[in-house]
Amino acid sequence: MLNLYKMFLFAAERLPDQQALVQGDRRYTYFQLEKEINRVASALHKLGLKPHDRVVVMLKNRIETVVVFWAVQRLGAVFTPVNLRLSADDILYCVNDLEAKFIVFEEAAKHLLMKQKFNERPLFISLEEGIGDIHYGELLTSGTAEAPIPPVSDDDLAGILYTSATSGKPKGVPRTHKNEYSSTMAHIIQCGYRMYDRTLGIPALSHTIGLRSLLAMTLLNGVYVPLRDFDSEKALRVIAKEKISCLFLTPTLYHDLVFHPMAESTDFSEVHSIVYSAAPMPEEVIQRCEELMRPHYFVNHYGSTEIFTFASFPDVRKKQGCAGKPGINQRIRLMEPDREGKGTRTLVTGRGEMGEILVDMSSAEAFKGYWNRPDATRKAIKEGWYLTGDVGFIDDDGDLHVVGRVDDMILSGGENIYPQEVEKVLSEHPDVREAAVIGEDDKRWGQIVTAFIVPRGAKLTPQALDQFCKSHKQLPGYKRPRKYVFISEVPRNSAGKILRRELRDGNYSELTSF
Repeated sequence: MLNLYKMFLFAAERLPDQQALVQGDRRYTYFQLEKEINRVASALHKLGLKPHDRVVVMLKNRIETVVVFWAVQRLGAVFTPVNLRLSADDILYCVNDLEAKFIVFEEAAKHLLMKQKFNERPLFISLEEGIGDIHYGELLTSGTAEAPIPPVSDDDLAGILYTSATSGKPKGVPRTHKNEYSSTMAHIIQCGYRMYDRTLGIPALSHTIGLRSLLAMTLLNGVYVPLRDFDSEKALRVIAKEKISCLFLTPTLYHDLVFHPMAESTDFSEVHSIVYSAAPMPEEVIQRCEELMRPHYFVNHYGSTEIFTFASFPDVRKKQGCAGKPGINQRIRLMEPDREGKGTRTLVTGRGEMGEILVDMSSAEAFKGYWNRPDATRKAIKEGWYLTGDVGFIDDDGDLHVVGRVDDMILSGGENIYPQEVEKVLSEHPDVREAAVIGEDDKRWGQIVTAFIVPRGAKLTPQALDQFCKSHKQLPGYKRPRKYVFISEVPRNSAGKILRRELRDGNYSELTSF
């Protein structure tokens, strides 16, 4: 039976003295990492963690996060990381949705958890002393070198990752051991990774990008170098010092790395593969990466949390923005978008013809449906195909290009943002008559949230709106508008729907622009 912990165990037995994990001055070999994993797993078992139990993890990228991940896998439980950038309301929803047994957290997440009214209170395990029911150091002292390894099948859940939904409620995406192993193998092949590679762990393990980097390095007996907080200068120093050989980041993070003043003097000579996902990469960022790193592989990975790989293109320098061919475990098709919900679709076969991108659900990388959300599952999966909501076309070479969304989702810094949830918050302000939100192209973030506001009077200011959004419980900081435009009315069609295209095209009566 295939499972992720066996993958780790094979790596640890194959090369026990090989370096596995580095953070600052702390360095673990595979043997040392296995010892700490065993102690934590033993302690969690004593506390009552059983196979299939869900463990919510609210930690930044750090050694302890990696240890907890593998300890949970060893016990056949389910690793359920929750993004620290979510609102307190969303975090409460996730914990209750999961019926979590434990929550492992650090000081930075304390304010999001305390005084919450959980349906069933989980056991709180903190990294620091004095803020949880038990702390990480106590796990190490109470645990032993031995912990049970229950039978785990490849169809058992390894993790549940949360992704945004159009309603604003996060959707849990269950991922089996087969899903994660197959996705990791495909990623290694599609990105030209090599044995003993070394990567920088910047994307959080609550993202499929972050998890893929950790698993790929483990399978290859490579080195995972996590960074708790992203800082361009620190990241550049680590790339040079730790001889980083492959990177998997969002375009925003690449932008901040390569345009930092220190980038010119950074040694990128070991980097042979750079991979990006989550948003389009601007041409100037591609050119700058090429100038500084000159990688052998420059990969655009197109996929999702639900199905890791849709398509992959090995060298965006040759065809900017191209998503390439279907992944090695995948096939795709284009269908005429069913915008009116009639349930009938026409297959799109012509080169250059636009269509909604559908992905085969029989792939080993594909999830089976959302956690506790049959409504969302029915909407996303039709007759064995996953509806991505993206629109694209196939060029004369048979390569896929993604041009936008069927809906109006905003992609900012690798995060999905839906206009409706931002509009709802803005409309709660007493001086806002109407609000409409779109994504505006931005070189650094991919897109920024731009809000068009019909004010009730002359006293409303962008500063007041920004402060209102910052203090709102239901709006995480990354969803906050970065630009406000005051207009006389929101353009709508005869059915009352907002005409976002009119706003994007500048067809509105402006009062004041900031």
